[in-house]
Amino acid sequence: MPIEPNATHDPAVTSWVESANGDTDFPIQNLPFGVFRSAGVARGGVALGDRLVDLQALAASGLLEGEALAAARAACGDSLAPLLAQPAGAVSALRARLFALFRAGSAHRARLEPVLVAMADAEMLLPLKPPAFTDFCTSFDHIARMGGGTPKPAALSLPVAYNGRASSVRVSGTPVIRPMGQFEMPPGSGAVQWGPEPLLDFELEFGAWLRADTALGEPIGVAAAEDLLFGCCLVNDWSARAIQFFEMILGPHLGKSFLTTVSPWIVTMEALAPFRVAARGRGAGEPAIPGYLLDAADRQAGACSVTLTADLVAPGGAQLRVTETELSDLYWTLAQMAAHQASNGAPLEAGDLIATGTVSGAAPGARACLAEITLGGGSPIALPDGSTRTMLEDGDTLVLRGRAHAEGYRPIGFGDCAGTIHRARDLP
Repeated sequence: MPIEPNATHDPAVTSWVESANGDTDFPIQNLPFGVFRSAGVARGGVALGDRLVDLQALAASGLLEGEALAAARAACGDSLAPLLAQPAGAVSALRARLFALFRAGSAHRARLEPVLVAMADAEMLLPLKPPAFTDFCTSFDHIARMGGGTPKPAALSLPVAYNGRASSVRVSGTPVIRPMGQFEMPPGSGAVQWGPEPLLDFELEFGAWLRADTALGEPIGVAAAEDLLFGCCLVNDWSARAIQFFEMILGPHLGKSFLTTVSPWIVTMEALAPFRVAARGRGAGEPAIPGYLLDAADRQAGACSVTLTADLVAPGGAQLRVTETELSDLYWTLAQMAAHQASNGAPLEAGDLIATGTVSGAAPGARACLAEITLGGGSPIALPDGSTRTMLEDGDTLVLRGRAHAEGYRPIGFGDCAGTIHRARDLP
């Protein structure tokens, strides 16, 4: 069952950390987990406004006990993997204690000031190294546009996916090295060449980190899959389109495996509780949801109300918002994706990362990759400096952002998911 809202979501509560009370991704109602480095030491932290709560220092402060202390200690190191292995109740207890300690009027402010680190003085790291990464393709509109107008039958019957390269998952800010590879240019010409990828693209996606293992040979249902969702992040699954299109016999390989960028914070499913909404229904002519992916609670609240955006920034600073789309428009839910991943008995592991695929909507402004936005390169976009783009150029920066929203609740965000394109590096 999706988690119900509780006292930590009260929009009237403010924090004595003043920056958490303004226009921020990280109000006290969020409290996401990440890993940061300052003074040469990597350790776990929680975002609050423009500050980080140093969980190592907090665990040593004497202000935590029981399950909250156990969870904080699990998050103290240079990876959040031990935190994901904690019982859900322990993580919830830590979140509730953080909410109590840092809310306005807390009696512990003087003891807590030393556990705060300015975000500007910290380097954000990958929260943990995922054992596996699966990239799904769950947008009806993306599949239809990329397929010439009609989704393939399988995409309407199951959440299609490919197993990505977990070793290429990196944190926001990691340079995007334009990959080298083989491609046919122009497409269909028969002129196969080796060189820098000419059609480098982004894909605006949403991801979920899983919290527990499943056994080999044992499928799980959607309700069990929901319980495996620890928290969420933003994902940019960069795409080398020319390499990808040329190699697509068995599926994506080198066109996708060179880099996947994630935002540094894991926003827990508890923090997202107020933003759960009904999953997308099925229209006339669309197949019914198969039984193994059908769950009443998932139908009622399996989706999340999150506005996602993508901004393209040229080397000179000219900036253009190229996408604004809604996560709740996806054809499949996160729990359905995880359940389908395990439906053939493939084991899931704590720390696995799953991503939704390109989150495109029906509106022209909700196209969530350049292949869609520019209609395959036939309709370039114009930046404010007069330059145009059909695909990403060296020096361009792509920034993804997301805000969860619901009437009566404080919006929360995920932090930036950004990368700058660097020129290709040929063989030595």
